[in-house]
Amino acid sequence: MFENLSDRLDRSLKLLKGEGRITEINIAETLKDVRRALLDADVNFKIAKTFAETVKEKALGQDVLKSVKPGQMMVKLVHDELAALMGGDTAELNIKTNPSIILMAGLQGSGKTTFSGKLANFLKTKKGKTPLLVACDVYRPAAIQQLKILGENIGIPVYSEENQKDPVKIAKEAVKHAKMHGYNLVIIDTAGRLAVDEEMMNEIANIKEAVNPHEILFVVDSMTGQDAVNTAKEFNDRLDFDGVILTKMDGDTRGGAALSIKSIVNKPIKFIGTGEKMEALDIFHPNRMADRILGMGDIVSLVEKAQEQFDEEEAKRLQRKIAKNQFNFNDFLQQIGQIKKMGNLKDLASMIPGVGKAIKDLDIDDDAFKGIEAIIQSMTNQERETPEILNAGRKKRIADGSGTSIQEVNRLLKQFDETRRMMRMMTTNKGQQLKQMMGKNPARKR
Repeated sequence: MFENLSDRLDRSLKLLKGEGRITEINIAETLKDVRRALLDADVNFKIAKTFAETVKEKALGQDVLKSVKPGQMMVKLVHDELAALMGGDTAELNIKTNPSIILMAGLQGSGKTTFSGKLANFLKTKKGKTPLLVACDVYRPAAIQQLKILGENIGIPVYSEENQKDPVKIAKEAVKHAKMHGYNLVIIDTAGRLAVDEEMMNEIANIKEAVNPHEILFVVDSMTGQDAVNTAKEFNDRLDFDGVILTKMDGDTRGGAALSIKSIVNKPIKFIGTGEKMEALDIFHPNRMADRILGMGDIVSLVEKAQEQFDEEEAKRLQRKIAKNQFNFNDFLQQIGQIKKMGNLKDLASMIPGVGKAIKDLDIDDDAFKGIEAIIQSMTNQERETPEILNAGRKKRIADGSGTSIQEVNRLLKQFDETRRMMRMMTTNKGQQLKQMMGKNPARKR
């Protein structure tokens, strides 16, 4: 996402590099290019124009420090304005009431049902909630079944009434059911249409009035660009929703919806969908997104994703094994599994500052670990725990079993050996440094 915009802004801001100071002439040239970049990203014309004018006003009003180059100052100004454009602060969900009711709205095909499942899963695993999903789309064929399958996959119950065709009654009964059975969160999936129509608006307005939700979220397909923004305005005029969900941000999106929607409806983007998996959901942080657009990476989000997957006790156990040179292929396979849970590999790599631009033309497949996993899974448990016993005959069997070649098996063994040696070296050096520090500590000598 934002790949083309990032490239264009990078080229635009390079115009100021080497300039001794910011002047009205060189800033006008730079911002003209920035405005074009925003328009190409499908940002609303008025928003792009206001953005450029605001940055220009701030730039010309700056007392540029001698230690800061004009190009760096401009990057900071554009960064801060991008973050402000997308909402500035991270917006929280209003889910303190018991039970909290979240009403999902949006057009058909926006990913509303899938996102309902993702959100329920997120709030269950990250916030300790006990959610109930409610199937109120009584029109789309198999919509109720789709929600039930999602609910089954993530271990969350789905309330539905097969013979009831009134979504308002279903929603009211679902809330009663939640109160009676101890659910502290209700997520209501409503019907979408191919276009905004009066019948649809009346129906969802009636559901809102009947259940009085604590949070109304408008789900929009970010691939639709400015159309998404226009639809959001129509829904907001009628429902006065609380926040926006942008789905399909992992697709070929230019980013116009993310950059325009806050200015048009004055409602924050709360979450973004970044893939098909149930875990592919991110809280929307405007500041971090601005970092990524300008190629600065997003280390904070990367660390957070890692912390979610890596257990502290497990990390200590691994450290002890590494120190004793006992790290084996079972441990290696487990680490691969945890990395895969963190999300799309290219997306993860782009969070590292400077890496995003370097890999933008590379096709990093999510199945990048497939061959490695196949080789390891073709080993016996003894071979995984003691790779040293792998002779020519065993390697041939493993290659045949994994559909790879002996050369690929040898390559993995070599890489594994080097990784294990490097990990042990780092662990040992850390321990020695700690001992030296403790030895130099006067308090320890008493």
